[in-house]
Amino acid sequence: MQIERIPVLSDNYVFLLYDPKQKIAAVVDPAVAEPVLKRIQALSLDLIAIFNTHHHADHVGGNRKLRQRFPELLIYGGVEDKGRIPGQQIFLQEGDTVEFAGRKGQIFFVPGHTRAHIAYYFPPVTAEETGELFCGDTLFAGGCGRLFEGTPSQMVNSLGKIRALPDNTRIWCAHEYTLKNLKFALTVEEDNNALQARYQSVKYDRDRGIATVPSMLGVEKQTNPFLRWDAPALQAFTNDKNPAKVFGKLRGMKDLF
Repeated sequence: MQIERIPVLSDNYVFLLYDPKQKIAAVVDPAVAEPVLKRIQALSLDLIAIFNTHHHADHVGGNRKLRQRFPELLIYGGVEDKGRIPGQQIFLQEGDTVEFAGRKGQIFFVPGHTRAHIAYYFPPVTAEETGELFCGDTLFAGGCGRLFEGTPSQMVNSLGKIRALPDNTRIWCAHEYTLKNLKFALTVEEDNNALQARYQSVKYDRDRGIATVPSMLGVEKQTNPFLRWDAPALQAFTNDKNPAKVFGKLRGMKDLF
């Protein structure tokens, strides 16, 4: 399974999954259709699936046009998003699986950003491979999604599922927010050496127009404050040890940052 990142809109990423031998493709969260169609045509692929993580327009805006071009494709999304994802045919819940190009993806129910958000995790098949997590707007490189329809407790539970995955999991998040996320992270954990080094590396890349997605989960565990609610420095900063309260205080500060 090959994966390509397609930049769209101002800061979105659409992810194209494809098998060059079978000439088949799937797309994750197509905000718009045209760049996806252009790339599929260039690679002579048949689009067979759309994997949606949640219903927001900048994740599903290309669904209908893609299905017009490939009427046999299947559109996947969470069962709780029924009626909110254009053209949805497959309704997924925690524990379900999807298959593409010989890889089996596990479905996680990860509410918080929205009440119906799901993520797709493809475990590595061999020791040399990475796991692949398509997490929409739940986890970002250096940050996490706003709580539009969920609570801090829900989001901590959702992020806890992600945090439990192996460190060699690639995080395919849907926005290029990394530099600003790390600027915020430094305001709440300024003595984190790994975070300081990551910020400088990301700044160097972004100054040169280099994408920061995917990131590695092992790096996120060391530097992303929204996966570090049990870190002593952040518990001290928020004056709390309750995971949901630590997270909630940090998320509230980020909303105003």
